[in-house]
Amino acid sequence: MSKDTGTNAVVGSEVFPDEVVTHAYVRDVEMPHGAGTMALITLDNGLDHTRPNSFGPQGLAELDAAIDAVIDREDVAAIGLTGKPFILAAGADLTGMPRITHRRQALEIARYGHEVFGKLDDGRKPSFGFINGLALGGGLELPLNCTYRTVIASAPAVAFPECFLGILPAWGGTWLLPNLVGADRAVKIIIENALNTNRMMRGPEIQPAGLADATFEGADFLERSIDWAAQVLTGRITVERDPVDRGDAWDAAVARGRGFVDAKLHGAAPAPVRALDIIAAAKTCTKAEGFALEDEALADLLMTDELRAGLYAFDLVQRRAKKPVGVPDKALARPVTKVGIVGAGLMASQLALLFARRLLVPVVLTDLDDERVEKGLSYVRGEVDKLAAKGRVNADLANRIKGLVTGSTDKGVYADCSFVLEAVFEEMKLKQQVFAELEGIVPPECVLATNTSSLSVSTMASKLTHPERVVGFHFFNPVAILPLLEVVRGERTDDASLATAFAVAKGLKKNAILVKDAPAFVVNRILTRFMGEVTKCLDEGTPAEVADRALLSLGLPMAPFVLLQLVGPAVALHVAETLHEAFPDRFYVSPNLQRLVAANKPGLWSWNENGQPYLDDDTRALLDVGDLPSSEDEVRERALAAIADEVRRLLDDGVVAESQDVDLALILGAGWPFHLGGVTPYLDRSGVAERVTGKRFLPKGVASVPT
Repeated sequence: MSKDTGTNAVVGSEVFPDEVVTHAYVRDVEMPHGAGTMALITLDNGLDHTRPNSFGPQGLAELDAAIDAVIDREDVAAIGLTGKPFILAAGADLTGMPRITHRRQALEIARYGHEVFGKLDDGRKPSFGFINGLALGGGLELPLNCTYRTVIASAPAVAFPECFLGILPAWGGTWLLPNLVGADRAVKIIIENALNTNRMMRGPEIQPAGLADATFEGADFLERSIDWAAQVLTGRITVERDPVDRGDAWDAAVARGRGFVDAKLHGAAPAPVRALDIIAAAKTCTKAEGFALEDEALADLLMTDELRAGLYAFDLVQRRAKKPVGVPDKALARPVTKVGIVGAGLMASQLALLFARRLLVPVVLTDLDDERVEKGLSYVRGEVDKLAAKGRVNADLANRIKGLVTGSTDKGVYADCSFVLEAVFEEMKLKQQVFAELEGIVPPECVLATNTSSLSVSTMASKLTHPERVVGFHFFNPVAILPLLEVVRGERTDDASLATAFAVAKGLKKNAILVKDAPAFVVNRILTRFMGEVTKCLDEGTPAEVADRALLSLGLPMAPFVLLQLVGPAVALHVAETLHEAFPDRFYVSPNLQRLVAANKPGLWSWNENGQPYLDDDTRALLDVGDLPSSEDEVRERALAAIADEVRRLLDDGVVAESQDVDLALILGAGWPFHLGGVTPYLDRSGVAERVTGKRFLPKGVASVPT
């Protein structure tokens, strides 16, 4: 792929057949202050801001040629680099990576990126990276290879997401960043941000973090950046950077990163470990040595199942989540001008805040008495104040949101609502009663939605005159964080109500999937089957510590009994009992879980001063366990077998359209790791799917290394 071997000698159109080429346009700009001529390279793939620039073989070749055309020109004082409006670049083109079948191809990709980007810092010309918007992965490494950098204050996302996907910054980032900002910040940006649900930095954070030398606002960002560059070149501005601490602090940062990765992934994914190895080496090794380490690491990681699974999961989140399958034409959706929330408890209050903040329409909640209503409203006001304090909303918007949310004890306030969501206790008769009351109040075309986590939407609507306007609208807790929304079509739900529900979900910035009305739908059904098997092992005599550790080797976001603590034993028991009633042969109701609920315990664990879980004496005495313990391997195998069986039944019953929807639901609703690809790719790779259900969930080669 390099010039010496021909651009497509190793990796060509057969690997990247769908490359959208990012072109590199060069123009000469006369700088002010007598600084001379800047050769300004603008990256642009010709598409709007929804399709960011990226680097495939042809795009790298164009950038290579553009740099070569100006770098030795005597009349050029400096090279500048920027992107199309709002976008610098989103990094490497990921579309072809699953097609890479040989390590030598992977190695060539790494080396060619280093070769091209490295020309910006080879000493022949000073170079300036103007980060004019989104800059991710290779799109951030490109300006890091420049001599100087500016950033626009409105940049929405600047980050290294590679470890989240299963690779590492391998076009210079893993060596350059610690040598620019120190190991502590590098570990945070490359490792911790990536593994903390792929956290992105925004424009105002970039210069304080040491990634940029200047920050500029507004539409004249490029003009001001060029003026700043001219002053740097003429000596009017001296760029000063904090010295990098190469002492014990460097080693301590790497050690912290290793502890973080171990606690997060338990050895389940290799990419963060390789990244930390290079950060550690970057303390003393040369740039050439560091880049060579990146080459070898990327070549290895591109040939792993974890990377293929990560790319599969990324594609689900970027594509399938934005175009859910089976949804009626959006033209059928009715406008939503006022929202009602039945209930004023914590969940209802979270929902009221979400609707008001995202839709910016009046939201009214009701409850049994003024005290409960006021408590719900106070929660909303308090959370808006927190958002304002963090700079997430300005003062005017904060006041507007607070003014949009009102409360009452009289359900008559729903008379002009176009969408009403009930969030009352999970009890069928209560929910039927609520809907019966609402039907006599709301307008004829108002959608009636339920946030039920396990009950039948069809049964809930069965006694209504107009059941066709009832939909399931199941959020996941915490509402503000988890992006999944299961939209449930009842037996008589009509297309207009369903289309409206999906339009509302989009307005709320949630990723919605269409789900058939079946007990506990998708996420809770799978998690309850899984938890049932783990608690059965506990009841049979497996020590709680052993049962809880058994699944950690998969790199799940939390251990089963920690999840139980988060969900709450009462909620978990309710869902288990609901599913046991529907499928008594598969869903286990643990007597020990019943004991925890009866004793009003918040969960199985207590926590010591170091944040480690343990069984206190009262809880241990409460449990009644057998004498047939299972090993960690046995617990894991039983739990995975239960998941595989339940996923197959979900698909056979048509609860969702395809395996991809199960994976998407678990990724977005339960934090199932990207490096597993959700759940079905892992069940396929591990052989559990075929052993338990007789066949794979996905075709061979999907989310795994081709064989």
